[in-house]
Amino acid sequence: MSSGKKKIRFRHSIRVQLACIFILALVLVVVSSFAINRFFLQDYYVRNRTQRLEKIFAQIDSIEESGNTGSEVFVEECGKLVNDTNISTVIVDSSFDIRYSTENRSDILISRLVWHILSNDEKRAPSREDGSRPEGEEEPFRGEKILRQTDDYAMAITNDPMVSSQYIELWGILGNGDLIFMRTPLESIRENVSIANTFLFYIMAISAAIGIVIIWFLSKKITDPVLELTEVADRMAHLDFEAMYDAKGKNEIDELGAHINELSVKLREAMSDLQTANNELKKDIEKKEELENMRMEFVSNVSHELKTPIALIQGYAEGLKDNISSDEESRNFYCDVIMDEADRMNKMVKNLLTLNRLEFGNEEIKLERINLTELVKNCMTSSDIMLKQFDASATLDRADALYAWGEEFLVEEVFMNLFSNAIHYCSGEKRIEVSLKEKGDKVRVNVFNTGEPIPEEAVGHIWEKFYKVDKARSREVGGTGIGLSIVKAVMNSLNNDCGVVNYDNGVAFYFELDRA
Repeated sequence: MSSGKKKIRFRHSIRVQLACIFILALVLVVVSSFAINRFFLQDYYVRNRTQRLEKIFAQIDSIEESGNTGSEVFVEECGKLVNDTNISTVIVDSSFDIRYSTENRSDILISRLVWHILSNDEKRAPSREDGSRPEGEEEPFRGEKILRQTDDYAMAITNDPMVSSQYIELWGILGNGDLIFMRTPLESIRENVSIANTFLFYIMAISAAIGIVIIWFLSKKITDPVLELTEVADRMAHLDFEAMYDAKGKNEIDELGAHINELSVKLREAMSDLQTANNELKKDIEKKEELENMRMEFVSNVSHELKTPIALIQGYAEGLKDNISSDEESRNFYCDVIMDEADRMNKMVKNLLTLNRLEFGNEEIKLERINLTELVKNCMTSSDIMLKQFDASATLDRADALYAWGEEFLVEEVFMNLFSNAIHYCSGEKRIEVSLKEKGDKVRVNVFNTGEPIPEEAVGHIWEKFYKVDKARSREVGGTGIGLSIVKAVMNSLNNDCGVVNYDNGVAFYFELDRA
């Protein structure tokens, strides 16, 4: 994959998108939190201090109403209320004698109280609840903002010209007629707000940085399984069904991975079944083509093999009809040729039918325990006339009984085909040797005849239908070219072997049976 494609894929990857969403959300939370803190924290502090002042005023008023004004208990109770609050407090009676004070220089607080009393309350009092004044109404003095005003007290943010600082100040009349003045510096609130904002900025900046790093790695942890599933799906799309998702948990992605694994297994099984069916279809097609080729070859071979005897029969029959030869000996010769060729055609048809049944499994073979020695002896005895006709001799190397499993008729068919071939192709010494040998759990029947060995290039073809090594000799001895094909088909049906071995002075054919 090129670097450009990797860059595009990375830019559009779910990890980057997920990380960007979480980082954007984090930044929005941080920025909004800082903005809220920056613009509303001071107002919150002011509101909190205002409520605190009102609460202390109400508590001091309740203490005064209890009748402990000026006593040590009163001073102690007031001290509990205002200590550690950074609220300066002074309480005076109607003659401005001090009842209670938190400051050594109470005169500053008293002067501020007197200033508020002497100020024009009506002019300073706002007409609206939010602290704003009606249009055209005169401000009491620069920098003052009324926070609250009741019949008992008033509160405002004011500038103290003596110290050039702003305060939240409360002044009022207690239930017993004493005057009270309390104030807390606004500058300390602003300083606290500034420190809090600065501290919050650093905390949020560090938190945001840490959060971005954590989000990046967490997004990797979330997206890695998705990327793994993507790779598995891509391999499945390219018919690689060995790819499996390695589930490491029990979340929805792992559940999806398990389903994809199950899908992969089922697709692999389906592909296997499809491949098997495809192979079977190919085999069927090949078998059909093979059968068609065999049929065409069979028709061609049969036509070729039958053409000569039919021509001879037709020719000699026409000669008899036309009285070509008037003497009886010639007519008898013509009839003998016609009979021989008809017999030859009859044998060919019978052999073809037998071969067809064997090759296509139309006959059920029932195995029986047969005396192989006796069967061979009987076949050789029945062939004495043929042996004398070809001036050949045959010997059997065994006289005792040897038993094997087979179907007697088929085994006899095999042996007679091999033995008759040996008689027909015997030459030289014209000697035929039949041997019965035990080879483990098998019995081998060997038929040897002296004569010319089979050419090596023909050895692989002698089991084929209508194949003849020496076509002229085959016709001379009455061969059809089907006998060895029948031998091969019989041995295949009996699940045993047959073969041929060349020697310097002859040829040996053999077949094997299961020993009984």
